Amino acid sequence: MNINEIAQLAGVSRATVSRYLNDGYVSKEKKEQIRKVIEETGYQPSSHAQTMRTKKTKVIGVILPKISSETIGKMVGGISHVLSEKGYQLLLADTENDEEEEVRYLRLFQQNYVDGVIFIATIFTEKHLRELKKMKIPLVILGQHLEGYDCVYYDDFGAAKKMTEYLLRNGKKIGFLGVTVRDRQAGYDRLSGFQAACREQDVEGFCMTEGKFSVDSGYEQMKALLTQYPDVDSVFCATDSLAMGASLYLREQGIAIPDQIQIAGLGDSSMSRVAYPRITTIHYYYAMSGIKAAKLLLKLLNGEHVLRTVQMDFRLEIHDSTR
Repeated sequence: MNINEIAQLAGVSRATVSRYLNDGYVSKEKKEQIRKVIEETGYQPSSHAQTMRTKKTKVIGVILPKISSETIGKMVGGISHVLSEKGYQLLLADTENDEEEEVRYLRLFQQNYVDGVIFIATIFTEKHLRELKKMKIPLVILGQHLEGYDCVYYDDFGAAKKMTEYLLRNGKKIGFLGVTVRDRQAGYDRLSGFQAACREQDVEGFCMTEGKFSVDSGYEQMKALLTQYPDVDSVFCATDSLAMGASLYLREQGIAIPDQIQIAGLGDSSMSRVAYPRITTIHYYYAMSGIKAAKLLLKLLNGEHVLRTVQMDFRLEIHDSTR
């Protein structure tokens, strides 16, 4: 079955079938005729031939730091929801938080026939910046804000500041468990929000900022924090996984949560909901951020080149781990 036979069966011209297959204008009546024939015959147009004609692959590259991450999964789900409805397929590049792999995929997608890229970013090195400047296909950055690029990102500073203020209502000695400040949003901005709230209330904040995005790291950081500052009565963790690890250490030491030490995280993960006591946290709209990133990319693919940045909102989820 080929395009000529489809045209003959539908009673239309070959050009009309071609316009239909390439999203050109076709009258409602002829659209229905062609659709019915294609459905009855099971005809599948050659993707290679379409690519050669239109220079479009209908494939979007998504560069992500860790496919097993719950939050990344939500973002990708939002992206897929929008783009699949428009006939696009996703090509996922899982870098396992390897900076060199991120740069390699930016280069690879630029050279190998994807229509656009969504980059779920964590840090920007000089290599990243050089490769991003070379991009000639539509690109949207998700999860970080980078001047001069279309971005969807989170209010990490505001969220961390708001949670710290909440903890300080019923606490006097507060600690912070964080991740590397090389991660602008999750590391630097969350630490900065914590410090800003402490300054405004004239409170000294005690910080551990070289952790990883893991429960084990939260456990070890909590242990180190209490060794140095045993009178801490409140702890804000930059991620829920850190909060889970910190909570585990406190329970092992027989320290009552929240009576002796209250604890909060960020991310509203499924882990935080099953913890005991349930972790107070910050909810980010991860799936919606993926939807917004995909919609921004569609605008770029349609030739709309007005620079756009979207900062996502958040909400506090107050549970049993705080007073």
